[in-house]
Amino acid sequence: MAGFWASLFFITAAEMGDKTQLVALSFATKYKPWKVITGVFLATLVVHLLSVAIGRETSALIPMRYIKILVGLSFIAFGLWTLRGDKLDGAETASGRFGPMLTVALAFFLAELGDKTQLATISLAAQYGSWVGVWLGSTLGMVIADGLAIAVGIVAGKKLPERVIKLVSAAIFIGFGIYTLVEVLA
Repeated sequence: MAGFWASLFFITAAEMGDKTQLVALSFATKYKPWKVITGVFLATLVVHLLSVAIGRETSALIPMRYIKILVGLSFIAFGLWTLRGDKLDGAETASGRFGPMLTVALAFFLAELGDKTQLATISLAAQYGSWVGVWLGSTLGMVIADGLAIAVGIVAGKKLPERVIKLVSAAIFIGFGIYTLVEVLA
């Protein structure tokens, strides 16, 4: 049980102001909140299960450098995609090949790879014996923190012009993509 509570606390705190929380906020201005939180939840379940497995086995499956390069490039791609925009015509439609929920899940999954909360989950899993507790605690911590971001996104979406939201969202994605690539390649 200690692994669950420690993971819940540390991951919620670590996610505050993190890039993946900003990703959730950005998607919340574009898609229905329940689709965003479901996508975040699904991605977090998978990535944190992977993190716990890595932490338990204390070995990396893919060198972190390559993961971060993939994350940086994907963030830039999501930023450009945001600038291009989707045709919604008053109702949500599929984003490219994927619907909103899968789009959020894929973006969030990629963004979370190599992120501080993933690394914290790996560390917590290595420290605590209860891999299920760490997995569930870290997942719930992410959903709590990102749920707050989604609430902020809903309010921002009602108060700000669509063009401003699009430009700020694109800038967040592209900025984090460039930052990640510079960090890895420096």
